[in-house]
Amino acid sequence: MKHDVCMIRWPTGVEQERDWAAVAAVQCRLDREGGTKLFTDLVMSTKNDKIFQESIQLAICLLEGGNTEIQNSFYKLMMGDNKSEKFFKVLHDRMKEAQTDIKATVSVNVGEMTHKANEKELENGGSSSLVLPGSGHPLLVQGTSIAPATGTSALPAQPAVEQREVDTEMGPAVTIMKPILRFLQLLCENHNQDLQNFLRCQNNKTNYNLVCETLQFLDIMCGSTTGGLGLLGLYINESNVHLITQTLETLTEYCQGPCQENQTCIVTHESNGIDIITALILNDISPLCRYQMEMVLQLKDNASKLLLALMESRHDSENAERILFNLRPRELVEVIKKAYQQESECEEGEVSPREVGHNIYILAQQLARHNKVLQNLLKATKKSKEGDEGISSMLNLNNRPLSQMLKSSAPAAVVEQDPLEYYDQLTAQIEIVREDRSMEQIVFPVHPICEFLTEESKFRVFNTTEQDEQGSKVTHFFEQTSFLHGEMEWQKKLRSMPVLYWFSRRMTLWGTISFNLAVFINLIIAFFYPYNSGQAGAIDDSLLLMLFWILTGLSVLGLFSQRYGLQPLTIALILRSIYHLGIGNTLILLGSLNLINKVVFVVSFVGNNGTFIMGYRAMVMDVEFLYHLAYVLTSTLGLFVHELFYSILLFDLIYREETLFNVIKSVTRNGRSILLTALLALILVYLFSIVGFLCLKEDFIMEVDLLPQIAAAPSQSEASQDFLDSCLADGVNCTAESDAVSGTEEDDDANTERACDTLLMCIVTVLNHGLRNGGGVGDVLRKPSKNEPLFPARVVYDLLFYFIVIIIVLNLIFGVIIDTFADLRSEKQKKEEILKTTCFICGLERDKFDNKTVSFEEHIKLEHNIWNYLYFIVLVREKNKTDYTGPESYVAHMIKDNNLDWFPRMQAMSLVVTDGDGEQNEMRMLQDKLASTMKVVTTLTTQLTELKEQMTEQRKRRQRMGFVDVQAGASGALPPSAAGGNHQIYKP
Repeated sequence: MKHDVCMIRWPTGVEQERDWAAVAAVQCRLDREGGTKLFTDLVMSTKNDKIFQESIQLAICLLEGGNTEIQNSFYKLMMGDNKSEKFFKVLHDRMKEAQTDIKATVSVNVGEMTHKANEKELENGGSSSLVLPGSGHPLLVQGTSIAPATGTSALPAQPAVEQREVDTEMGPAVTIMKPILRFLQLLCENHNQDLQNFLRCQNNKTNYNLVCETLQFLDIMCGSTTGGLGLLGLYINESNVHLITQTLETLTEYCQGPCQENQTCIVTHESNGIDIITALILNDISPLCRYQMEMVLQLKDNASKLLLALMESRHDSENAERILFNLRPRELVEVIKKAYQQESECEEGEVSPREVGHNIYILAQQLARHNKVLQNLLKATKKSKEGDEGISSMLNLNNRPLSQMLKSSAPAAVVEQDPLEYYDQLTAQIEIVREDRSMEQIVFPVHPICEFLTEESKFRVFNTTEQDEQGSKVTHFFEQTSFLHGEMEWQKKLRSMPVLYWFSRRMTLWGTISFNLAVFINLIIAFFYPYNSGQAGAIDDSLLLMLFWILTGLSVLGLFSQRYGLQPLTIALILRSIYHLGIGNTLILLGSLNLINKVVFVVSFVGNNGTFIMGYRAMVMDVEFLYHLAYVLTSTLGLFVHELFYSILLFDLIYREETLFNVIKSVTRNGRSILLTALLALILVYLFSIVGFLCLKEDFIMEVDLLPQIAAAPSQSEASQDFLDSCLADGVNCTAESDAVSGTEEDDDANTERACDTLLMCIVTVLNHGLRNGGGVGDVLRKPSKNEPLFPARVVYDLLFYFIVIIIVLNLIFGVIIDTFADLRSEKQKKEEILKTTCFICGLERDKFDNKTVSFEEHIKLEHNIWNYLYFIVLVREKNKTDYTGPESYVAHMIKDNNLDWFPRMQAMSLVVTDGDGEQNEMRMLQDKLASTMKVVTTLTTQLTELKEQMTEQRKRRQRMGFVDVQAGASGALPPSAAGGNHQIYKP
């Protein structure tokens, strides 16, 4: 709420919050020094109007900003020293004095205005008039008691100067009412229920109901007591409109929270207060609206907020029915439409006609629950927009912020839109759970900053939000609200940078172009590498030309069908470039384009997410940002170092496709289990290598295929050399035999090697050949004879390695990977099923809404819309806390404590309403019947007690009269007839 007295605008930044903290510290210091006690003493003791006014100003400054500590200090002071009766008597007398002053001056003011109107009418030759009750002066007014909002004004048009001449200055008794009402409003700020009730009833010998007095003051200010209901233009002028606005704000603060006792007190009051408030909304308040439209709009805005406060958090329809008593639904709808159309007519100011119309529309939505006619009028335009995206479609309309849509002249597309549909798209509703576990529906305006929520973030949150241990997604969703709110603020700031915004909004396009260029580059490398750079004749020119024209024709056909036309055209242009520039130059050209495009993508990514403003630590922790930087580095290496680096860019397919990402995730998700199993396999290989080195070293003879240059090198084995030496020593001619032996041994030695001369060689051999062969290491070792002594040991060795390492350990690793992939696939299917059949907010399944008045689709779109809850959280965080309604204050407190109990879980109001004979309604009906029965019993008990007392008194009287009659008859003082009569004779 905005006010002139001690006005400090509620801050939004950190610096302003520190200022408010300093103000609160000064207020509390003054309170500790006795500022509150000084104020109360001055109010009760002073007779000087100036001192009284300054005392009220002191109290306003102490309470400014909704200082709860000062409120509690005042409440304790009033309760502790028994000062409340005298203090409230002073305020009550001031209100009565102001009412008397207004009653005395309003007739003079009205007489002067009507006199002026008559003179003006005589000059213009007009004749139509109506006599105002109690005044005797003819007035040109509407024919109905309340002039329709769309009709003409209640008075003839007068120039602003002439109107100001007619206005009379308010007396000091009336002027002092504005700070008094502001003080009373600040006492109840932040929905202080103790003080709200205290202003109504002080529990003293004499109670002063300031709530009713404030309503009575409004009634008199607007002229209802003079019989002029509906002729608001006669009583509301430029000099008192601020006082009336302050009165409405004070009454609103009395009720919000909710304070149901004050709501009932105002609604059931004998004055015409509710009718006055309704008339303020429906009437034009002419002639004030002709030269001070902003004041009139502020008046209507506060009147609508007051009516909403009277119905806040009430489960019954009594207050709504009282408001609807003199409110015609069609007129209310016309007021909403007129406010929408006045936007282009009014100059830009603090109050926007469309914002006022929006508040009145929310009021109409609340009243429509209790009035079928109004409900049908508001639903008339909703049928035409079924199947639309709802609020999101409106928020993206022409990419214009909501503040511009509400404040400035709308473009032609918006002007032609139906006003009710316009307001409906800017209005959302949610259901919350109160502390007593009762559910409440809230209708609220979507904050303008919500327009900047991106569709990418919506898709990500909706599809990736995880369930908690209780199966609810609310916990993870609430954790993301701060990030989403920050993204909205950044996107709003991004709109002020048109170039960066243009690039960031096309981030998906740049990513697609980068991937396609990477594919085209790798196709050229795969088909033509190696190539002679710059030579166009590396391939057949005629084939290139033929492919070029074929692809060009396909691209033209694709463009006509608006599908698949760009890819063939791109390939055709690449082939044409190869024909004219050569393969090497074409790769350089495509590589340069890919690098530039990826840099543009990174700039768009940074612009869309605001990565640079998050700080260096956030940038380093952002894996996605680092991935794109690595992509840029790889593109640079491919362009300036070697073309084969471009092959790495194809891994971008994993980033773009969720299925492939799950394949990688199947390995990394249970990476610790896989690593531990692999470590077990390595230990087993090490043990088998030790056994092989100690016992089976001679069996580790591997067949090898030597390179030609190594095989041609002259070598001679030790065995052949020993054989020749022995032959020479014996003197036997063994040349031929030695040649045969040497040839055979040379062939064998050339194809085999010993592979277990050292333990390290054994480990490498077992690890390399043992894990890669289906039968284990036994498949590559020497095949022993059954007659060898170590044959049984070889059988056991080979079988153990096969069963333990190959069958058990490796299959364990494969099983972990396969099971993880199957789990990921089943989780994805389950998640998709949950998204389709379960409410995101409350967790109720689709079958709960079968055969109900509200379908599951309507439930998740209107009642429990996930984005509406986000918009409400943003509204609470953006809104001035002193402007909170009762539900907003409750939710803000729950958000501050990170308490999610206000989210409805496994319940919905539509299901309770559908089950009209259910336990809740039945319990409420029984409670109502019990309360009414108790009242009847109390009344009968009181009447019975009074009857007993009367009978006892009458019996005593008869006894006394009988005693006197007997004495009189005995003495002869009365005749016999009189002695037997029923005469009352009293003793002296």
